[in-house]
Amino acid sequence: MATSRGSPAWPEGFRKLGLLRPIDLLLHLPLRYEDESRVWLLSEVASGQSVQVQVQVVSAKVVFKPKRSLMVTVRDDSSQASLRFIHFNQGMVQSFSPGREIRVLGEARRSMVAIEFIHPRIRSGWLTPEGLLEQPLVPVYPTTQGLAQAVIRRHVQRALETDLPEEWIADETLKRLNLSPLPDAIRRLHQLPVEPGQQSIRSAIERGEGAEWDRLRLDELLAQQVALKHARQRRANHLAPALMDAGGMVQQLMARLPFTLTAAQHRAWKEVAADLILQRPAHRLIQGDVGSGKTVIAALAAAQAVGSSHQVAVMAPTEILAQQLFAKMTEWFDPLGVRVVFLKGGLGAAERRSRHAELASGEAQVVVGTHALIQKDVVFHRLGLSIVDEQHRFGVAQRLALREGSPHVLGMSATPIPRSLAMTFLADLDVSVVDERPPGRQPIRTRLLSQSRREELVERLLSFIESQGQAYWVCPIIDEQADAERALVALSQTEAWLRPLLGERMAVVHGRLPAAQKAAEMARFASGSALVLLATTVIEVGVDVPQARLMVIDHAERFGLAQLHQLRGRVGRGEGQSTCILLFEEPLSDLARERLRALYETDDGFELANRDLAMRGPGELLGVRQSGEPGLRLSDLTRDHRLVAFAVSWGAQYEAKKDLNPQSILGLLDRWAYRAEHYLTSL
Repeated sequence: MATSRGSPAWPEGFRKLGLLRPIDLLLHLPLRYEDESRVWLLSEVASGQSVQVQVQVVSAKVVFKPKRSLMVTVRDDSSQASLRFIHFNQGMVQSFSPGREIRVLGEARRSMVAIEFIHPRIRSGWLTPEGLLEQPLVPVYPTTQGLAQAVIRRHVQRALETDLPEEWIADETLKRLNLSPLPDAIRRLHQLPVEPGQQSIRSAIERGEGAEWDRLRLDELLAQQVALKHARQRRANHLAPALMDAGGMVQQLMARLPFTLTAAQHRAWKEVAADLILQRPAHRLIQGDVGSGKTVIAALAAAQAVGSSHQVAVMAPTEILAQQLFAKMTEWFDPLGVRVVFLKGGLGAAERRSRHAELASGEAQVVVGTHALIQKDVVFHRLGLSIVDEQHRFGVAQRLALREGSPHVLGMSATPIPRSLAMTFLADLDVSVVDERPPGRQPIRTRLLSQSRREELVERLLSFIESQGQAYWVCPIIDEQADAERALVALSQTEAWLRPLLGERMAVVHGRLPAAQKAAEMARFASGSALVLLATTVIEVGVDVPQARLMVIDHAERFGLAQLHQLRGRVGRGEGQSTCILLFEEPLSDLARERLRALYETDDGFELANRDLAMRGPGELLGVRQSGEPGLRLSDLTRDHRLVAFAVSWGAQYEAKKDLNPQSILGLLDRWAYRAEHYLTSL
């Protein structure tokens, strides 16, 4: 662990908070400040306030209900209060002698009879009015068990004396943006001075407002932009195969498609095709709403690679999605004589060896699979293109494994990404947007229904499948890996309720089923022999059964907005009107009500993505925690749009800025932990 020169070893609690270097301490900013420049009367104090009072001890005694505590009664000229200490010793009991004058600093709480302070800080003696003016605002930091505020303050003070970063942005830019210089901003946030009328200033800074906070937010946003530019530059230095499609495979596939590409699909395909003929690795993300037709663009890219005598790897996060992709690729490529194989975990040893031999020899031209594609014993003969579906569901190491040998990389995401996110978190990617539905598809009608009308819904379901088509019923399981047993219980209860009514007309799919049984159940539903598919969220993406036109999402209030939209997108894929019924339990939380209202009001994935961004924040939406990339700690893309716009504009011109000190840029990246293992691993 790095420490300042001459400083003692850092407390273990620092590691728990991620404070590994002096700069980490400087960016570990106060939650609030305790004001020791004012003394409050007890009668003025409201519950929840952090205050300083000057009082006289009335009595001190040990009580045993509700638990053993030291209770100290104190008073001033206006009222009386209690101090409660749960952790204490006999010396403390004796120190609170009646008549002793003390200062109490802490958060006041209203008990049944009076104001109470729990484990406040105690200081001896009273301050005169003149002495009060000399007291600073005391920062209160985020901490962890066993790490005292005094220890954090001591180390922060040492870092302020020896490790403040220098300003690196030009003065005129700071003035134009109304920002404080970087060292001044950091120092002031840790050592907020007492100033006349400072209460409003203090309140604003505690809310995260002001030129000091904005200077740090801009620093963070610029670090992100520089890091992503470095990632793009480094990737451009590698050589990739130029996929020229001398075999004309793209035209052959295009001629056999039973539909015409939409304008949005055609535009995205032109961008992808232009990438693939270059000798630098493509790094493009195709994003589009559910049902917008991203898979055919991936297939055309695969055709261009195969027509250039290269292999293609297609990786999906779940076996169901991988099976769907394999079925599509086989349907399109079999008539062209292209060998498509499937690779998953759990294959028999002989079959696995056979697949590996086909890949190593080049006989298998397209391979579709799950994470089984990136095992050490998988060797490609001539990999030219990696396609990663729902790429944000894979960790960094998994995504990097498909880049070995510098093939072109094409990602797909069915979660539309707001423009502000694409400009920041995805700045190292080229992004193609498919924002148009295939012709003939009607908007999905969305209905909200209370659980109290569950029996009525079942009657509607039975009537629907008798005359109009197939239906999904999705159970409210958010994370089957972490909560598998509860998942099975919830699904089993619903199955027991529906089975007597549906019999063999119902198929059941969940994450704990053996792969063969899961595939068999999905096949029954896809063929139409089963009319209702009871499932968990394993069907969230990729499942394509055009004749299914009714979706019931049980306990919809438990799902996130993006997940609800993805599930709804399993219907509306064929002709005729499709309906999604959101079955909810009352009472609803404000957030759940907002999510369900948004889904009811629009089926535009990009509009919903913007609402989701406002509700959840960018880290949750893009999954930066699981991706291994650092999220934004201080900045908010919606609130800080002025700083975001400047950072994006500055980042676009970064490579041409000749006056930048390389050491300043290294310091910038280091400050915000954009080290190589983070910022060079984006897709």
